[in-house]
Amino acid sequence: MNEILGFSTLDLSRFQFATTSIFHYFFVPFTVGFALIIAILQTLAYRSGDPKLENLTRFFGHLFFINFAVGVVTGIVQEFQFGMNWQGFSNFVGNIFGIPLALEVLMAFFLESTFLGLWWFGKDRLPAWASLASIWIVAAGTTISAFWIIIANAWMQHPVGFEIKDGRAVMTDAWAIVTNPKGLEWFAHIWAGSLTVAAFFVLAVSAYHLRRRANVEAFRVSFRVALITALIGSGGVILAGHEQGQSAVRDQPMKYAAFSALWDTPEGNQMPESLIALPSNAARENRFELSVPYVGSFLAFNNFTEKAKGINDLQREYEAKYGPGNYTPWVWPVSGRSA
Repeated sequence: MNEILGFSTLDLSRFQFATTSIFHYFFVPFTVGFALIIAILQTLAYRSGDPKLENLTRFFGHLFFINFAVGVVTGIVQEFQFGMNWQGFSNFVGNIFGIPLALEVLMAFFLESTFLGLWWFGKDRLPAWASLASIWIVAAGTTISAFWIIIANAWMQHPVGFEIKDGRAVMTDAWAIVTNPKGLEWFAHIWAGSLTVAAFFVLAVSAYHLRRRANVEAFRVSFRVALITALIGSGGVILAGHEQGQSAVRDQPMKYAAFSALWDTPEGNQMPESLIALPSNAARENRFELSVPYVGSFLAFNNFTEKAKGINDLQREYEAKYGPGNYTPWVWPVSGRSA
């Protein structure tokens, strides 16, 4: 059956995979940053010997376990969907794409899950230093896990270190894949974002208990740790995101033009930045646009004079280079920077 209730199997496969991926992404980056914050709190408890701080790590440990479990379950479903929904893709890139996924399981997931169990169930059985080491290994494991997943994703966006043999992508340079510049810059952005999300979560929970005047001394500590982490993470997101946008102009100009709703190459010697844009994909223009002059040039090139090519110009350029076809992605409404 090629259609179910009017939807093609392709549409349903995309919907299923998108739903799983979005739900998965709600939890996994959060646990990457959350594990580090808990490790810091555990370190403070170890150094001070304060039982209130030890109880604080147990409190946040419950919250970590819940989110970690949901991330694992949705991740397993996602792995199956690669083979069930996208067999052709898996066959074509499996020689490369499967390796970072396997390394993520062997080097990171087994590491973090094993030591998470030691940290939680061995708190009253292991020496304090062993418990502290366990949670730091968990934090390291979540970071390593994020790295390998992002390397796999980066290869799909910016393939390197391979050649096509017998209709399949075959790895020729493992080091080029590991050091993919897209992967490194995206990892910096994702890791900083993970710190930010987790920090604001801990800030909110701590503020709630401080307002209720419950365990004030302990939650003051978690509030301060989260506040410092939030500042560091937010700064990292800004810097890494700025670099990520600039690399998109160089390596994926159509992608940059699409998420900026930039249909036509700007006239003059500067490029504005759209704060709000309501595009019409049929007319290939913005029905409404509110933009700020020069800001787009700064965000894309770190100056106020350069400009990126618009979607329509890139479409004509790609048709001349690759042949007739539609090279334009669907352009969504813009509200601020949508990268």
